[in-house]
Amino acid sequence: IVDAAGRAWSAHATVRTGDELWFHRELRSELVPEVELRILHRDEHLLVLDKPHDMATMPRGAHVLSSALVRLRRATGITTLTPLHRLDRRTAGVLVFGIRPEERSAYQQLFARGEVDKEYLARVRPGDDTGIPLMVRARAVLRDRLHKERGHLTTSVVEGVPNAITDLEVLARVGDGTTVLRLQPRTGRTHQLRAQLSARGAPILGEDLYPQPRAAPGSGENPEPGTALQLVARSLSFTDPITGQERSFVSSRELGGTVASTS
Repeated sequence: IVDAAGRAWSAHATVRTGDELWFHRELRSELVPEVELRILHRDEHLLVLDKPHDMATMPRGAHVLSSALVRLRRATGITTLTPLHRLDRRTAGVLVFGIRPEERSAYQQLFARGEVDKEYLARVRPGDDTGIPLMVRARAVLRDRLHKERGHLTTSVVEGVPNAITDLEVLARVGDGTTVLRLQPRTGRTHQLRAQLSARGAPILGEDLYPQPRAAPGSGENPEPGTALQLVARSLSFTDPITGQERSFVSSRELGGTVASTS
């Protein structure tokens, strides 16, 4: 327990009206695997990470010290680093962090206004009655209304006016019965791509939440040990609101990456 200046409070200290007390919870034991932090870009404004699979963006639940934010702050010494958007823990790829607090809002508003072009790659195993095209080079637009209740792990597709839009293109049909897709989300709902594909009978390979959760909450388990969710945030581009530059970042990560052993 400390005051606003970071000084520790003693059991006998007098608390006065207007005093600020800060409570920092004790961190439980956490496995922090050695993982390479692959930096795609760094300047005075931005740091761009090529995030591996199964690394949380922000500290949350069982993933605090192992989160990308904490790892990067420790590795770089930049205590002001803040993610400008988020990737699911199980999704790999391009993740952008802001460095200067005074610039944070300008960058975050780009994402809020949909002015960032994002491209994902996903590998799915379509069912017999899939709702997506299967011909190579076929295109479709996925339009759904998604709803996520507080405290629930998953996002649901419900009736109503669409609030989640994704452009889809079939890139390849693989001999093992899987299909590789290019996905360009035009909106940014929680688990948008995972929920939309699962609702059409084509869940992403390595999926552990859709159509039904397969692992205990917070356990960090995967449906297939050693298999990552085959979803990669492949590229991200935008006009920089601070410098006016055209920014474009591309991940070098591939579909079908492996997860570091937790044993």
